[in-house]
Amino acid sequence: MSVIKVMSENLANKIAAGEVIEKCASIVKELVENSIDAKSSNIKVNLLDGGIKEVCVIDDGIGMDSSDAILAFQRHATSKIYKDDDLFFINTLGFRGEALPSIASVSEVFLETCKDNVGTLIHIKGGSIIEQGFSNERKGTKITVTNLFYNTPARLKYLKSEQTELANITSFLEKLALAKPNISFSLTNNNNVIFKTSGSNNLLKTIHEIFGLNISKKMLEIKKINDDFAINGYVCKPEILKSNRNSLITFINGRVVRNNDINRAINDAYYTYKPDGKYPIVVLNIEVDPTLVDVNIHPTKQDVKISKMDSLYDLIYNTIKDVLYNNLLIPDAIKDKEDTYYNYENKKDNINVVNNSEIIKQTTFDFQDLETPVKNEEFKSLILYPVGLCLGTYIVCENDEGIYLLDQHAAQERVNYENYLNNLKKEEINIIDMLIPITIEFKASEYQDFCNHQEVFNNMGFKWENFGINTIKILSHPTWLKTGYEEESIRKIIDLIINLNGDFDVIKFRENVAITLACKMAIKANEHISMLEIEGLLKNLVKCDNPYNCPHGRPTIIKFSIYDLEKMFKRAMN
Repeated sequence: MSVIKVMSENLANKIAAGEVIEKCASIVKELVENSIDAKSSNIKVNLLDGGIKEVCVIDDGIGMDSSDAILAFQRHATSKIYKDDDLFFINTLGFRGEALPSIASVSEVFLETCKDNVGTLIHIKGGSIIEQGFSNERKGTKITVTNLFYNTPARLKYLKSEQTELANITSFLEKLALAKPNISFSLTNNNNVIFKTSGSNNLLKTIHEIFGLNISKKMLEIKKINDDFAINGYVCKPEILKSNRNSLITFINGRVVRNNDINRAINDAYYTYKPDGKYPIVVLNIEVDPTLVDVNIHPTKQDVKISKMDSLYDLIYNTIKDVLYNNLLIPDAIKDKEDTYYNYENKKDNINVVNNSEIIKQTTFDFQDLETPVKNEEFKSLILYPVGLCLGTYIVCENDEGIYLLDQHAAQERVNYENYLNNLKKEEINIIDMLIPITIEFKASEYQDFCNHQEVFNNMGFKWENFGINTIKILSHPTWLKTGYEEESIRKIIDLIINLNGDFDVIKFRENVAITLACKMAIKANEHISMLEIEGLLKNLVKCDNPYNCPHGRPTIIKFSIYDLEKMFKRAMN
């Protein structure tokens, strides 16, 4: 007797459903993507109990006739691809032909659709057709899914709470609405509206509709192309940061995707503009020839493989880096009650913000002695009159626009960082011999690690020799090490070299060295400095390429505008 048997179609669909339909959000994803492929301009998603009790998706797309409506529930039935070559030119969100039969095999489905003024009704339960007939002639398609996982209790058991399922659905639909700003989306749960977009085809307006005004007004537009890719979208100013990656929203040809390399490019572009563990809000669409992207990796079609990733990485990294550099401004310290972030733009309707053209006037410092061209004109031409030091940490300055507070440690850290980084980049290295050589002793394993990467140390301008077992003697060092802190700086650099991994990146290494030394050699909090030292720090800060943040992403300066102060003291009542 044969042991191997061909499983039934219904059983195969239930197994497929285990990959395609993981939770309520999976149903919403598949149905809404079908609505988009059907050229819908309005898509409504109505839930009961977060989708656990019922999911209903209504669109105004092209609909189906009765024969297609029945065929759509057969496994691998699709209108998206017909031959092998079509896999290389996928321009639709769906194409596998697995979603509807998988959903129908583990739930009860009511399909109402209309095409050419003929309405069709299909009722399926557990993969079997219960009813087939006519429906009204409403344009588009309406699919209602109930009794999810009623015949697979093990899967039903692991559905999350209503709040969790609703959160998952909301998160995905928000991303889809951003990917398709030309489509109006609405989501309700138990007849309560969760969110709604207008379908205006204006991405910034859609960002406003989803994230709110306080986020949308602090987004910066990006747009760039190279030989292989075109990117467009919006990235946030560094003051708007999240504690997770959920707001790194990326699309490829309008498809919501997850890709670690893309996220890395975005995160690297914000390097030194934000603290570790914080992530920006980014809405990024990537247009590319479909032959360069493989979306046929997983049934969810969100994990993708991208050819020429190096080219895409450089395009994303450089574009975001440039827009951040050209748009950073000094944040206001005072926030409106409904505003959870810094205000940035021009003073308008009694809401104080800062504008590139208005924040900058002139400076009290003389910049004729600068060796490099002055950048960040909005900061460098700002009049700042030092007043003193507060709490041994914050430098107080004033001008005719308000009061400014500078964190002396963060400001000094930025000055040190750029000084170290610029010196590390120089091809010609000036070195100085040490009057008293420094002896450094290692553990045996550390000594081996150091020797394996000794060229890195040598290329920085250090000269040394072995001095006994697992010990070296430093004979000379580059002149840019801070006087009086030579040994501490050298030990910090050696620690970084010892911890290098096999994939050495000289640019990242230089940045790590600069950040480490900048922090350790900066003025500390509660360290009182003189007015002369304050003026020197301000003069050095304005020479920096980015004077607004320390290399860890914390702000160096914030502003209390005159209006903010008057509002605090009830002089301004609006």
